[in-house]
Amino acid sequence: MDLKAGLWQQQSLKLAMTQELSQAIALLQYSAQELSSFLENKALENPLIQVENNNIQPINPLIDRNRRKHTKNTENGWIEQIAAKSSSVEDQLISQLNIHKYSSKQLKVIKYLIQKLDVNGYLSSDPMEISEQLGVSLEMVEESVIVIQTLEPAGIGARDLQECLLIQIERENLEDDLAITLLTQYFHLFAEKKWKLIAKELQIPLQRIQEIFDTIQKLNPRPGALLEHENASYIIPDAMVERFGDGFSVRLCDDLNPKISFNDHYYQNLTTSQDSQVSRFLQEKVQDYQWIMKSIEQRKETLTRVVSKIVEKQTQFFKKGREYLVPMTMKEVASELDIHESTVSRAVKDKYVQTPIGTFSLKSFFTSTIQTVSNENTSSSQVKNAIAALIEAENKQRPFSDQEIVEMLKTNQGIVVSRRTVAKYRDQLGIPSSSKRKRFD
Repeated sequence: MDLKAGLWQQQSLKLAMTQELSQAIALLQYSAQELSSFLENKALENPLIQVENNNIQPINPLIDRNRRKHTKNTENGWIEQIAAKSSSVEDQLISQLNIHKYSSKQLKVIKYLIQKLDVNGYLSSDPMEISEQLGVSLEMVEESVIVIQTLEPAGIGARDLQECLLIQIERENLEDDLAITLLTQYFHLFAEKKWKLIAKELQIPLQRIQEIFDTIQKLNPRPGALLEHENASYIIPDAMVERFGDGFSVRLCDDLNPKISFNDHYYQNLTTSQDSQVSRFLQEKVQDYQWIMKSIEQRKETLTRVVSKIVEKQTQFFKKGREYLVPMTMKEVASELDIHESTVSRAVKDKYVQTPIGTFSLKSFFTSTIQTVSNENTSSSQVKNAIAALIEAENKQRPFSDQEIVEMLKTNQGIVVSRRTVAKYRDQLGIPSSSKRKRFD
């Protein structure tokens, strides 16, 4: 084998990822809102690009750049104005206090503790660490925690789920010696529904524990979720499917996207320049504009083709409802459209479609295939619906095990799945195991 060092020439073919190709790929996976933001930013970089929005004058990159920066921060669209709120979580809690009742030092501690609440409304920070950080006594920190726990919603400021439930029982005047005993002394056994051990030790019937469980089920384990942590977000569909006679029509919702046009006046003024750098600058910006226009058109075409293929293959879903969703993979759609599977993945990423039966994520139409005894296929979505229906109709005093569900799906509906698959789908549906679904009354 010759391992001598040397220089050789060799011809080869390879695919190079150019900046333009990378931009086209990026535009394809942008949602309508992301595309709008991208085009507006491009208008600031490229003076040959004019952006026109509905009810907004075209942007002159030279004159309006500073004005646009100012108005962007001070003016919101009507959708954002609907969602906008003036009060933070801290404001909502502090507004419930009689601030004149507390010293400035304690108010500082209370505000600090509120800022430490997690999204569930729990306070997991160590009081001793907080007292050291703020330079106050541990007693003041503990008193401040109690103050927060008196606020609404009930359970806010609790250190854990156990304390959260106890606070709510006390607040709702649901004091029950047995309930408090179960939550304080048998919390984990009670939560895991190992009630026979509790009933035997306390010498009480299982029905009594079931009654307390039903009461506690009505409490809120996440009181912090009732407080507003961020503005509501609104889904803007990227495409629309409309009923047209016996069929359907597909159109893109690009009316809200900025329209871009070529700033010919600016271009003509600079073409008279004899400066080579200006000429090179104009050439680069013209090419940039052309690539953006081409990428946008390619994005529209690809997205329209993908959505049209989804409608074609999921016709019964659009006509009759969710339970008629048939198995469909991105690979299958890509093969029929003669494009790469990754192109389909980018086309449906973070995009939604408005239909006669609601607004759905494009990704939700792609489901895995489940085999049936009749050699036909069904979708994972249909299997989940079947599992949910079986559990809803079961006898709660003797709930179905996962293996029993496997057998019923095969016998009654011809669906062949494993016990592990049933357990996975049940978890995805938020349905507990049979032992935790069992009732004793």
